[in-house]
This record gives sequence, structure tokens and C-alpha cells, in this order.
Amino acid sequence: MDIENKTMFKEFILIGFSQDLQTRILLFVMFLLMYTLTIIGNSLLICVIIISPQLHTPMYYFLCNLSFLDLLYSSSSLPKMLLDVFSKRKRISIIGCVVQMKSGLFLGTTECVLLAVMAYDRYIAIRFPLHYTINMNWQTCKIITVIMWPGSFILSAIPTAKPLVFCRKNILDHFVCEVLALLELACGDITYHKTAIFVVSLFTLMAPIVFIVVSYICIIISILKIHSAGGRSKAFSTCASHLTVVLMFYGTSMTMYMGQTKSFSSSLKYISLIYGAVTPVLNPLIYSLRNNEVKEAVQKTLTKSSAAWTV
Repeated sequence: MDIENKTMFKEFILIGFSQDLQTRILLFVMFLLMYTLTIIGNSLLICVIIISPQLHTPMYYFLCNLSFLDLLYSSSSLPKMLLDVFSKRKRISIIGCVVQMKSGLFLGTTECVLLAVMAYDRYIAIRFPLHYTINMNWQTCKIITVIMWPGSFILSAIPTAKPLVFCRKNILDHFVCEVLALLELACGDITYHKTAIFVVSLFTLMAPIVFIVVSYICIIISILKIHSAGGRSKAFSTCASHLTVVLMFYGTSMTMYMGQTKSFSSSLKYISLIYGAVTPVLNPLIYSLRNNEVKEAVQKTLTKSSAAWTV
């Protein structure tokens, strides 16, 4: 029997967060503000990096990739959330839900790998400053990019390589089509999917976080060898932004995917809101406020723009 014959419905109904009118108004304002700031902040950061020659280094190249990822990640869920806030029946087609689920897995996997790459970049810059441009040249950056994006796509496709079949209730206790929530509505044996999620999580969550921890241990050792207080302070400041993002993204992602494959709790949708909506809006703010080079580049860009408009 094919999938179409087993599937008894053609759409899902998302429960979302609340049916209270005042709460929905508050959520709409909050989501709209978050999405607007995400678009403006990440777009501005990408433009500043592109037009500022002093930021044409591997570190900011990967930061540009991160901002682009955040734009895609937030756009895969927040616009739909905004439409659903005041909708009585928050509908999404099965095809649309599967596409949203697969894109979320792909973008999340790519961000995990990218954050590990950024940690390695900081290690090379601090441990081997004189050989940084040799070890992290543009050819190396291109190779990493070519491996990272398709590799993440392949890894993210493994948990859903075997099609899910839905024939239970079509009410999804979530605001977005998260794979763990969808498994609760799937029919038949889903052992493959849960096992695949756990195994892939070892490569996309555990392996990168171990790599990041090792990189930062080496970074700390290298920083302690720097004699000048100014040099140590500058080295720490270049890592602080990245480490803040890592803690936010990995902390919530690991809570979701490393310990919750047995059953999905409705309270976990609030955790997924952090890495799916909050982190993308905070990333450009964190990197802009904690990085002097980015702040100077943003100020120069805004000054030039205002001068151009004045003329």
C-alpha cells in the first residue's frame, strides 16, 4: 500500500501557543519585532562585511555565512507563525509541513557545522597568528564551504530518508513542523527515524561541540601564553561573541535532539523557539556589540549612507 492510501488527511492543524486574544496580540507584536530585527540585523551585517575591505578575512566570511543561515532559518518558520497568530485553525498542508521540517533540519545542521568551523578559525588565528593567512586562505574557505553545505544537506536527509506515514490525528502540538513533534503523529514502526535522529545528532551536535570544546581549550592555553594584557584581552574579545552564540544554540538544540527522542513534550516547543527565532535575532547584535571591527565598519557604512542621502 502506498503512502497516499495510508494517509487519511491532507493537512495538519498547528496548536501554537495560546488562544487568548491578549496573548495572541502580544505574541504577534513579539514575533513581528523579532523577525523584523532578524532581517534588518543580519542583512546589515552581510552588507557591511561585503562592502568593508577590512572585514574581508575568513573570520568575517564565515560570519557572513552565519547571518545568511539565520535569515533562511527564521524565514522558514516566523512568517507562518505570524500568519497563524490570529487564525482560528492554523492549517498547513502535509507537503508544506514536510518541506518546512526538512529545511529546518538542513539549516540547523549547517549552523552546527559552521559554528565548529568558526571555532577552528579562531584557534588558528590565535595559535598561529603569523601563519593565519596561509592556513586559512581563501582556497581553504571555499573548500570548507563546498563540503559544509552539501554535507549538511546529506546528513539532514538521513532521518527522513524513509518517508513518514500519517494516519493518526492531524493536530500538531507545535507552532512549526518539528521532526520530533511529527513523529508523534506517524503510523507504523518509527524506530528507524528515532534511531537515525539520535545517530545523526552524534555527528551534527556532539561531534561539533566536542570539537569546539577542544578548540577553546587550546585557545585558552594559547592566550595564557600571551605576555601583554592588551593582547590577551583582544584575543578573548574575538572569541566571546562566538562562544555566546555556541552556548545559546547548542544548549537548546542538544536538549531537544539528544535527550527527547523517546517522546515529545509540548513544553519543548518553547525551547525550539529559542534556537529557531531568538538566536537568529541575537546573533548580529552579539557580534556587532562585542566586536570593535564590526562596530567601526557599521558606523562608517551608516555615515557614508547618511552623507549620500544628504547630498
